[in-house]
Amino acid sequence: MSALANTIITAQKDPSLTKTELLNALKAAADDTRLRLLVLLSDSEHNVKDLTHILDQSQPRLSRHLKLLSEADLIERFQEGSWVYYRLARSGETARLVNDILSRANRDDAVFRKDQAQAEKVKTQRASEAQDYFQTHAKDWDSIRSLYVKEEKVELEMQQMLGDATIELLLDIGTGTGRILELFANQYKKGIGVDINHEMLRHARARLDRLNLKSCELRHADITRFDFNNRQASTIIMHQVLHFVTEPKKVIREAARLLQKGGNLMIVDFAPHTQDQLRTEFAHQRLGFEEHQLWSWIKIAGLKPLQFKTLTNHSSVKQNDRSAETLNVSLWLAGK
Repeated sequence: MSALANTIITAQKDPSLTKTELLNALKAAADDTRLRLLVLLSDSEHNVKDLTHILDQSQPRLSRHLKLLSEADLIERFQEGSWVYYRLARSGETARLVNDILSRANRDDAVFRKDQAQAEKVKTQRASEAQDYFQTHAKDWDSIRSLYVKEEKVELEMQQMLGDATIELLLDIGTGTGRILELFANQYKKGIGVDINHEMLRHARARLDRLNLKSCELRHADITRFDFNNRQASTIIMHQVLHFVTEPKKVIREAARLLQKGGNLMIVDFAPHTQDQLRTEFAHQRLGFEEHQLWSWIKIAGLKPLQFKTLTNHSSVKQNDRSAETLNVSLWLAGK
């Protein structure tokens, strides 16, 4: 089973550690560098490149330490494109053991404080690089935003439609900048954002670092082929994603597979429009969706229609723009 699947599988309580397992775990933690790594990973996920800068140690040396921690099941590794990230173990007796050890660590220790300061510099650099990317594409983003309903209005409608009930696991498909994970941060116990675009994930990671949102994770994944177990998510959101997809029906079917009984799927996307330049300039595959079109795919996927609403853009558009037509946004809410 992949690390990606493990992040959203409901863990069963593991039996107590054997003597060998306990010794291996304690030996793995009983090293200066490895203890520092555990403290760092308790605050944030990092890749080897991050950790070499933070600890000022060579990549081969750190890779060896990380391998020992991973073999002792104290940390987990997961692939994001060509990069490998590490985090503390999330479930099982070894996870409880490492959390118990770290709960007794004095974070005011000079070495830990120095490591944390270096980690903050790495996060700042992440944010700067991601911001540079979006500045390069600012014209494109502003051009699209000027065409449709203000995001504040869309987000308010999303919150009202979903209600204020606690969400056990929120899966944000096509997370983009991570805004949806931020929007519902006070509502979910755990959030996972997935995206196939590495630059978007960099921006989202910088956003979540800045907001110190530790209850969510980011994963690189193809939204048409999720390596997740069935029926794990209690709420799934697809915000402005389907119009980029060549097979929306397939993505909806995948979402239905991942949704647990009693869970909700929310789709937010454009209503039908004629802005054909969005195909060539912004890689849109679909020029919006009719209400009945998505409902038919949702029903085929085995979900039940609950609510629908279209938000109309009443803002004025200059006649010398490429088109006088503005884009409306529709919201579909389905249940399982």
